[in-house]
Amino acid sequence: MTGKKGSLPESIVREIKRQTRRKFKAEEKIRIVLEGLRGEAGITDLCRKEGIHPTMYYKCSKAFLEAGKRQLNGDTIREAGSDEVKELRTENDSLKMLVAELTLRNRTLKKPCRVWNPNPSIHEIHSI
Repeated sequence: MTGKKGSLPESIVREIKRQTRRKFKAEEKIRIVLEGLRGEAGITDLCRKEGIHPTMYYKCSKAFLEAGKRQLNGDTIREAGSDEVKELRTENDSLKMLVAELTLRNRTLKKPCRVWNPNPSIHEIHSI
């Protein structure tokens, strides 16, 4: 039982640290990596100033450089945002409906019509 009680405060502290961990936006990570690449200050000084661990800086730097390399090689595929996808799907549905309406209209106009003929033995069929 003492083992569980001894680890309880540690797990509480660990959970608090996890929940209060600082989350960086992509723009912040890019700014920090670019500042490190400029080389005006050392990486350790930069990390201390930004309040991050050097390991995090190097992970972000590697990801940044790999993404740039893929972009230059043309290996990246642009991902559409969910709003853009919804908009495109809506437009696609409306265009499909329009094509269906026009197809039906076209078929009805192409159907042959019988023209009245005074001579019932000869039925002429005319296409419009």
